[in-house]
Amino acid sequence: MGGESTTRTAPRSGGTGTAQGGGSRIGQRLSGLAVALGLVLFLGGFGWAALIYRPYTVPTSSMTPTIDAGDRVLAQRVDGAEVRRGDVVVFEDKAWVSNAKVVKRVVAVGGDKVACCTDGKLTVNGKEIDEPYLPKGSLAEITDFPSVTVPEGRLFLLGDERQGSLDSTAHLTDAARGTVARDAVSARVDAVVWPWNGMLQRPTGFESLGALSSPGPLRTIELMIAAGTVLVLVGGAYGPIAARLGRARTRPGPAGAR
Repeated sequence: MGGESTTRTAPRSGGTGTAQGGGSRIGQRLSGLAVALGLVLFLGGFGWAALIYRPYTVPTSSMTPTIDAGDRVLAQRVDGAEVRRGDVVVFEDKAWVSNAKVVKRVVAVGGDKVACCTDGKLTVNGKEIDEPYLPKGSLAEITDFPSVTVPEGRLFLLGDERQGSLDSTAHLTDAARGTVARDAVSARVDAVVWPWNGMLQRPTGFESLGALSSPGPLRTIELMIAAGTVLVLVGGAYGPIAARLGRARTRPGPAGAR
């Protein structure tokens, strides 16, 4: 009789913990867990941001160079009682502008005595304030203004671009002498997001007068969203990559005869 012919075939996948076309069962479970955790972080970050932050577009250049006209900012919702010296806040006061939000920097709070200028610097409670956020070469105030004692529960606010800012100094003849009620504040600016300039710097010139505000949780939210994105991408990529590697390992060799 003629020689017996045999054809070699690839061994079938056995019970070795390998799921056909998708890598090991443990790997699939871990990739699914990564995707689920990633979605939680990603959506949780956006949800957290939506709860505590409000976006605003600043229409004027009164806060240049900190915030330029047309910049988009994220402002953390805060109670007026949380506001500290140096904060850039969003508020509404009909004595200033009707039916519009205003963005200015708080330079004095209730009980403070604010004046300008001494050696070209703003003074609060007799202390000269270093203001590095002002445009380079500009004065703390173009026109000196008389000393103002801020009533309790109110704030004194200035723009960073003092030449063109209609701030508290433009309302000194009002009954409130340019001050704004704390409860008129609805938010504190945390970052400029368009164009991306990042988190606002802490105004250290006011540290000698009391505690400054702490930054909001924006950096934590950014990390949550970034980590969630990475986990979703890595977890989602595991299946296709494992399947391709599995096919390469189990591809049958050429048939042989003996």
